[in-house]
Formats: sequence, C-alpha cells, structure tokens
Amino acid sequence: MRHILLTILFLAFALTGCGDRAKRAAKVEPDKARTTLIQTLDAWKAGKTPDDLKSQSPSIVAQDFDWLGGMKLSSYEVLGSGEERDANLECPVKLSLVDKDGKSVKKTVTYIVGTDPVLTVFRKMNF
Repeated sequence: MRHILLTILFLAFALTGCGDRAKRAAKVEPDKARTTLIQTLDAWKAGKTPDDLKSQSPSIVAQDFDWLGGMKLSSYEVLGSGEERDANLECPVKLSLVDKDGKSVKKTVTYIVGTDPVLTVFRKMNF
C-alpha cells in the first residue's frame, strides 16, 4: 500500500504544471547528474535517509522503494555514463542490498537523475 501511495505522490509531483505555459526544465547537466547519483548512493550506503539528502545543501530529492522499505545498500556499481534524455540522465546501476532479515539481494536498476530546477534521483519504475 505504501508503494502505491508513493507512486501516486511521485506522479502527482511529476505532472504538476504540465501545461504549455509551464516552465520546462533545462537540459540535464550530465556531469552534475552523475555526481548527484553517486552522492545519493553513497548516502544510502552510509546509512542516511532520503530526508537527510533533502536537508543538505544543495538539496537532493531522492526516491527508491528499497531504500524507503528499509533495505541497506552494501555496494553499488554505476554501469556506464548514462543516457541523456532531455532534462534527465538515465543511469543503470548494479545494487547489492541486504534486507531486514540479513539476506543479500542483487539487482540492476535504472535511476532517472535531474539537475534543474532541483537535483532529483528517482528509481525508474518498471511495470
């Protein structure tokens, strides 16, 4: 249920101001996006929360359901330099996670990273 609510919240945030008069985000800054992704993953690995990233300067808005669900990040590998798509950089990442029971889980996911108007790191939803 929490995942559904977070998805709805994410979509509402993403769709806010989607009219012709809405300000469009600037083209992604790929180096800044990669740095932001690494800062975010390093924070997760260090035991920080997405709220910790919001309160730092510059602020980073991050969303990952495994992170929010309490999984720990033991290691990660950013695969390549990512693909620029307008205002975002899509980056595949191999994650090594540990669940609440201590079980290791490995998965490859894609993060969508934005640099304007704020720094954002969202895990791509696969339906």
